[in-house]
Order: sequence, then structure tokens, then C-alpha cells
Amino acid sequence: MERKERLTVERTAAEGTTGSSAPVSDGAANGSPPHDAHPPRYDACLPDVSGLLDGMPRQRGPVPDLPAPAPAVEPSEARSRLRVRPWRLLPTPTGTPFTFGYGAVLALTSLVTEYADPALVHHLHQASSTDVAHLVQTPVPVLLASALWIAGGILSPYAIGLVLVLTALERRIGGLRTAGVFLLGHVLATLATEVPVGLAVLAGHLPDSSLHRLDYGVSFGVAAGVGALAGLLTPWLRWPLLAAFGAMLVQDLLAFADPMTNWGHLMAFAIGIATWPVTRGWHRARTARERSAVAA
Repeated sequence: MERKERLTVERTAAEGTTGSSAPVSDGAANGSPPHDAHPPRYDACLPDVSGLLDGMPRQRGPVPDLPAPAPAVEPSEARSRLRVRPWRLLPTPTGTPFTFGYGAVLALTSLVTEYADPALVHHLHQASSTDVAHLVQTPVPVLLASALWIAGGILSPYAIGLVLVLTALERRIGGLRTAGVFLLGHVLATLATEVPVGLAVLAGHLPDSSLHRLDYGVSFGVAAGVGALAGLLTPWLRWPLLAAFGAMLVQDLLAFADPMTNWGHLMAFAIGIATWPVTRGWHRARTARERSAVAA
């Protein structure tokens, strides 16, 4: 009896110190080997480390394919992108063949205007005029021929603007599309100014001499090119260009020196602005092709 009390006291003390010891069976109390159906847990005396398993590294597995990092831009390359290249403002045979060739033709006709016999020059201008009489008889030839002469000479503002504007536009959308924008403004603005003259003559509001009004030059196409080019520039260049050129056209219109032509300039300018959705799409496609060619 005394032995059982001593074993009971020892077991109570052990449970008080550990708080997690296994219960003592009757066989252990009698000194015989334990026959517990549930053997003691050997890790019962270890601290709980289940929370630490989340910090263990994962087993190695197949590494997923990651996109290659973009190549670093060298400082010299970055400086070359920001470098001003004024020679790109002028046309070249390989970079801007349409503007270069068209400019050469205009330079040649300007020399003819300057040095040929005045009577011959007047006859050529009259035959190329997009007046109502010629538009009724031979519309396509005169629409093309009238764009071969520069009113005011090769140093006129529209002649200089043609070189700068068409060069910049061709570098962004290509030669054929630049020619299309130029012809669109040239043809539509010409028809928009000459058709009302013909109707006014039929109604008796203008004399018959108005049917042979001398009309030639590149100014309508240049105005359309300015409007189209503005949509491809950054905002800090676009809005000053639109404001300056628009103010110049309005000032010419208010001067009332040649209202039909001045109205045609405004119409051609608006036609160029109306092409922004198309020209911007052309510019994005051309830029993507150039990047693909460089990457290949």
C-alpha cells in the first residue's frame, strides 16, 4: 500500500512538471511492462514546430520560361536619339523620294517661270489653270498640271513650306500616302472653290470672264499637308503649329485680297486635319514595320 501511494505521488509530480506525459497503466503501477494500446508519442517532449514548416524552401522544380529582359540602352544610343539632326528636315533621294522628285520638278518649272519668255509662261499658266472652263473640259489633266507651278516663285512661303512639310510627312507615312494627302487637299479645295464660281455664273451673279479665272499652284496641297502633319506631332508642337498656321490663313482671309483662294486654303487645312484617324494609323503601321525590321 505504501508503494502504491509513492508511485501515485511520483506520477502526479511528473504530470505537474511536464503537463503532457502519458498516463500510467495498471501494469506500470504493478511493476509489470505496460500494455497500453496507444503507445506514447516520442515527439511529445519536442516543441511545436508546425508553424516553422512554412519557412522551409520549396523543392526544386522546372523553372518557367521568363521573358528576356529588355536590353539596356547605352548612354551613347540614348544621346543619339535626342540629338538634333537638321539634315532630316530636307528631302533626300532615298529617304523621301516623292518629296525630292516633286521638289526637283517644281524647281525646274520655277526656273522656266523666271527665265523663259513671259508670253510663253503666261500661256503655260493659262493652259494649267483649274478654272471652271478647263475643269469642265479636261478636269484630270489640269488638276495635275496646276500642281506643277508655284505661285510667287521658288522662294515663296508656300514653296519653302512644301519642302519642309512634305519631307516631315513622308518620313512618317511614306511617299505614296503623302502624295495622296497632298492631292486630296489640292483636288477637293479646288473643286470647293471653283464649283461655286460656275454656279454663280449660271445664276447671273458673276460675269462670264470668271469662268477663265487664272488658278494654279501648290498652296492647297501644302495647307492639307500642314493639317495632316500636325496630327502626327507631339502636343507641344501640334497646337502651336495649328494656331500659327490657322491665324495666318484667317489673316489672309480678312485682308480680302483673294477671297476664293483664301477660303480654299482654310478648306484644305480642314481636310488635312480630317485625315488624322487615317494618317495616325498609317504612322503606327510604318513604325511597327521599322521596329520589326530592326529587331530582325
